[in-house]
Amino acid sequence: MNWLPKVAIGLLSVGYPIAVYLTLKHLGTGAAIWLLVPIALIHGVRALKGQRSGWWWLLACVLLTGWSWLQQSVVGVKFYPVVVSLGLLCVFAWSLRFPPTVIERLARLQEPELPASGVAYTRKVTVIWCGFFAANAAIATATVYADDWVWTLYNGLISYLLMGMLLAGEWLFRQFFRSQHND
Repeated sequence: MNWLPKVAIGLLSVGYPIAVYLTLKHLGTGAAIWLLVPIALIHGVRALKGQRSGWWWLLACVLLTGWSWLQQSVVGVKFYPVVVSLGLLCVFAWSLRFPPTVIERLARLQEPELPASGVAYTRKVTVIWCGFFAANAAIATATVYADDWVWTLYNGLISYLLMGMLLAGEWLFRQFFRSQHND
């Protein structure tokens, strides 16, 4: 049952840009402001269960919702994808400073005795993901002030396609890398 909040957050985050767009189009800014509330509640539950990161995500959601509500603007709501990218950038960058890296931890799930070449490789992949999250946050920030359909297109489709391409490209390269490094 520990996986349920993570799955819920994932599904809400993936569908979030489309939900914002449709709410803005049919119900207006006032209704869109409240779209972060379910995400904040799930993070709040995670925080109460002792997950420290839940408090940070809850605080971010509350601040974005409060900002939008006080301004009666959807800008705070549209910043959620930026905050997610910046949060992931921080997690990945932190793991570079304090190993094992996020990618190494994931790799060790399949290969507990990861060789030294694999550890070095996962470190480089973590750096690449940091670059992706930084670029994604910058582009997502630029779309906050664009038309709603531009924001939705990038944050609800293009960023996920780019992430999928990075995952697929890394997987293909890893197959080559492993064939060259048999230690």
